[in-house]
Amino acid sequence: MTQRFAGIELGGTKAIAVLAQGDQIVDRSVIATGAPGATLPALRERLDAWASQAPLAGLGIASFGPVQLNPAHPDFGSILATPKPGWSGAQVASTLTDGLACPWRIDTDVNGAALAEYRWGAGAGCDSLCYVTIGTGLGGGVLVNGEPVHGAMHPEIGHLRLRRAPGDSFAGACRFHGDCIEGLVSGPALAARFGMDAAAAPDSHPVWQDAAADIAELCGAILLTTSAQRILFGGSVALSRAFLLPRVRALAVERMGAYLPFLDIGSADAIIRPASLGSEAGPLGAIALAQAAYRAAQATG
Repeated sequence: MTQRFAGIELGGTKAIAVLAQGDQIVDRSVIATGAPGATLPALRERLDAWASQAPLAGLGIASFGPVQLNPAHPDFGSILATPKPGWSGAQVASTLTDGLACPWRIDTDVNGAALAEYRWGAGAGCDSLCYVTIGTGLGGGVLVNGEPVHGAMHPEIGHLRLRRAPGDSFAGACRFHGDCIEGLVSGPALAARFGMDAAAAPDSHPVWQDAAADIAELCGAILLTTSAQRILFGGSVALSRAFLLPRVRALAVERMGAYLPFLDIGSADAIIRPASLGSEAGPLGAIALAQAAYRAAQATG
């Protein structure tokens, strides 16, 4: 019998609960991410309904962050300090899992998306990758040997402060760090730089060249620190302009190719490329986490 897995993708604006038979999503429920006291119980209700129909083999939770991922910490599975009103300290994992009769795993939404791309998308065939999404914010999930990177916390790639393009004096839009990479190329940051919605800015606008330079610097930092075999880009900003990633590749090769022997014009297309799962990366990432929880439980008996 095919195992049933449940997943929760908890995003900043919407939350998606999905049910899968094996790798195939067969049911889903989408709600707006409101206050945690309303959002989390509504998601739990959906999980309980699925569990009442037939047993769940595992649950995966892919949450916006930052998230406490240390199982030994008393607040394991909770949201850390976040600008999203009301969510700092929200007990995500305990609300969704207490009393639920299946193994579960929680991770960041971007680590989940990285897992999904690794299993079913553009990351297939490699064992180290970085998934970067650029939209309302900028987040990055890192896999090494097919496993999400954890440590003192989890990667916060969006808040790296990198070398700026010559002559670019934009102060940055991040409330924490000003001109970190999120503060330079996220949707709100670009709107501030353009003086208009980025979607309305012409391809010829010079800010796009600065943005490409910033993203190329991010690629260089990722390749130097993680030795990722692929950097996969998702999100509305990264994929909205056909010229953007080719420009990023060219700049990354120009700046790093003389030092990194695996990076040249011929290889850059395969290394720095679009993610392939689109909006399904998040829900499938939650299912990948559920399957990992099930495998771990089976391995330990």
